[in-house]
Amino acid sequence: MFTLVRDEGDRENASEGGALRHSAFFQNKRKGEYVVEHIVKRLVEAVSEDRPDAGVGVETVYRPAAGDKVMPPSFPGNNGPYLMETRWVDGEAKKVVVLDQMPSQANRVEEALLAARDAGRIQLPLFELMAETSRGTLRLTSLEFPHRYADAYLRDSMVDGVRFDRSEIGQHLRQVSALDVRPLYERDPGSLLFGAWDSHRKGRWPKFARIYSSSIVGIDPQEGQRKATRVDPLNLTGAIDDKAKAEADWQYVQVGEKKEKKQGQRLSEIGHGNIAPGEAHGGVSIIEARRSGWISLAAIERLRFGDASAEAAQLAKATLVALALAGDRLTFGRPSVWLRSGCDLVRSGEVLAFEQDGGVREEFALSASEAIEVFHELRDRAAVAGVVMATDAIRLEPMPSLAKAIDVSTTQAAAEE
Repeated sequence: MFTLVRDEGDRENASEGGALRHSAFFQNKRKGEYVVEHIVKRLVEAVSEDRPDAGVGVETVYRPAAGDKVMPPSFPGNNGPYLMETRWVDGEAKKVVVLDQMPSQANRVEEALLAARDAGRIQLPLFELMAETSRGTLRLTSLEFPHRYADAYLRDSMVDGVRFDRSEIGQHLRQVSALDVRPLYERDPGSLLFGAWDSHRKGRWPKFARIYSSSIVGIDPQEGQRKATRVDPLNLTGAIDDKAKAEADWQYVQVGEKKEKKQGQRLSEIGHGNIAPGEAHGGVSIIEARRSGWISLAAIERLRFGDASAEAAQLAKATLVALALAGDRLTFGRPSVWLRSGCDLVRSGEVLAFEQDGGVREEFALSASEAIEVFHELRDRAAVAGVVMATDAIRLEPMPSLAKAIDVSTTQAAAEE
């Protein structure tokens, strides 16, 4: 790349423009360095014995991306398909519709952390289950396991041919206790942030409540209506002999050859023909959506790190807060958030703050890149002090019975339903 300079005046202007851009680059770099240094210091202070903060809060306001209608998650029941509640909003009792609950929000943060790790943006420990199926290799990680470190996928996997619980790393992970969380900090910090409890193994195992929480609700919902249908471009009519043959050689049955089309014999059941209009979830119209996020410093305070020094334990706690912030910024620190089809939200405003006694708020701004840098800095300091978080991935393979179940579920289950 080069700039064509036509005369001396242009040469001077080009030189000045380059100098300004050069100056702006270093100003932004210095600003970013200051933010990182400041937040590192504040997080260490926030988890100290004399912590001034109750937690880190995030309040975000969104508007629906198109019009005022959104599609909430639907739940079976007699009170309608959506979860409606009454909550206090700006000092008033208002009807709200739940757009995303805490477990779902935690999963979104885990998904964002995994994507960032895969892209090389953040260094995190990982368990990686690789299953060979008829459709290729399937990958499932500890940032996707439903029960995190206590998950059955982990229990029913093998490390170098040894069942996980009997392997060296498995035995190490089982040493976690309420008095020493270092095995989880080292190998699966997400279990400490998002909560985990081992209810599948014999004996009493510690319960780790979530430290990070987040949820999104829609304000003043008005339930809508919708009709759903499908039109076949060729208007196919008739029936089939058996829908189980959908991927094989099913037989067409002409109109009139059968008096009645039974379940499993309709063209629509294999993707052909028309479907008559029917009732469908109609979504809701809302004034706005609000997200409330919280990193509990009181919950962090309860974590114990065995015989680690007070300095190391404090730095490890600060590292966990930084990881929660990094996950939150990776997930929600963008102009919009997509929850599901028909529920795309555009950010209108956001406040990120250290919440203190008496309603005092110390607001701050933090990008995803800055949050990741803060996390790496604190993690490295904690390691020097004696509490280490790993960065590698441990490769797992499913035990034979689980491997068979995975293969059947990914290749045959759809045809059998």
